[in-house]
Amino acid sequence: MALSSAHAIYFFNLRGDILIERRYRDDVTRDVAENFRTQILNSKDSSAIQTPVRTLGSCTFMHLRHADVYILCISKNNPNVMLAFSFMTSLVSLFKSYFGGDLNEANIQNNFVLIYELLDEAMDFGLPQITDPTILKSLIFQKGSSIDFFEKKKEKADPNATLQVTGAVSWRKEGIKYKKNEVFLDLVEQVNLLMSSNGTILTSDVQGRIMMKCLLSDMPELRVGLNDKVEDATFHQCVNLSTYEAQKVITFVPPDGEFELMKYRCHDGVSLPFKVLPVINEMGRTRLEVNVQIKAAFSSKIYGINMTILVPVPDNTAKANLLVTNGKAKYDATKKALVWKISKFMGESDHSLRAEVTLVATTKEKKPWVRPPISMQFQVPMLSASSVRVAYLKILERKMGSEYHVDKWVRKVVKSGEYIIRT
Repeated sequence: MALSSAHAIYFFNLRGDILIERRYRDDVTRDVAENFRTQILNSKDSSAIQTPVRTLGSCTFMHLRHADVYILCISKNNPNVMLAFSFMTSLVSLFKSYFGGDLNEANIQNNFVLIYELLDEAMDFGLPQITDPTILKSLIFQKGSSIDFFEKKKEKADPNATLQVTGAVSWRKEGIKYKKNEVFLDLVEQVNLLMSSNGTILTSDVQGRIMMKCLLSDMPELRVGLNDKVEDATFHQCVNLSTYEAQKVITFVPPDGEFELMKYRCHDGVSLPFKVLPVINEMGRTRLEVNVQIKAAFSSKIYGINMTILVPVPDNTAKANLLVTNGKAKYDATKKALVWKISKFMGESDHSLRAEVTLVATTKEKKPWVRPPISMQFQVPMLSASSVRVAYLKILERKMGSEYHVDKWVRKVVKSGEYIIRT
């Protein structure tokens, strides 16, 4: 049975006091919620509260904690647990959007009227309705008051609210105006790598996102053209999927402000920003010689920033003498690694780290050192690691069908994910 079978929503503080309750069915009483407080929240068994789903009698209790508040969804029969938690998570985001701060006990106490109004719109008789803050803010205004809810909607509601709830552009309201129209498109890619000690690539992939910030007047239509190298793509609800499938053009009326337009993953044609060649020699039982060479595989016109390379060393390391051709390096005992930091790494250049590591001699027989892999963190602005390319970005005024003046900014950056090199 889906989340339509939700019978009640409760908000508790950490002491177990009920802050807010909203019952959608008559067969759930306050005594049922008291069972949650006595048998789960205040149970002597510490594992009780750590279990997010519990069934007591005929009721299923699904709860999550946010800050100093527990949110509890009570249902009977066989509820869809994933949908229940998705709904409660959406409520947190919704309330935070209205409060202008976090969801906590103090904010709940200061916004009782507003919260009840939001709960009435978000769910009807146990059936989820609307949790999108953009839509709800055209129905319920920022400040709660004692004005009758229905009178308030009648007097102040956005005349386009019904269209937003039921129409194709529920994520954007009419009448938005900016003195200066601007669009920012960021192609953000995270490159993952597992490389063997001899330089063989074992696995690699790129996880990408197109992030946008649209500060545009009226109701524009945007078109983003990509090449045909995108794999495993998922899109924001504003995208016209049929147009994309037919033409490989992302057509959409954007939400106002910042949002994630799409996600994608690529396994083929991955361009690795850095090649790493490590050589580690064990010189008896008391010394290691470490040589790590890194070469930038991108154009000399751009550069990597904020690089950190971790080279693990044995637990019984006493000290390390290091020499690097760029940046700074030191032995970090807490990380059990040589930490090499480079603020700027120019393209087509290469740099190296050399270290002589002194180990503490022990009389006990030790197991052979299992060499952990080298790991890297970095960013390379203006670089793409995949073969995905943005061919064009067009903005049309939807009503007039003509292009209006817009300042467009298209940027890209590659960041490290799991960038691992075995030694």
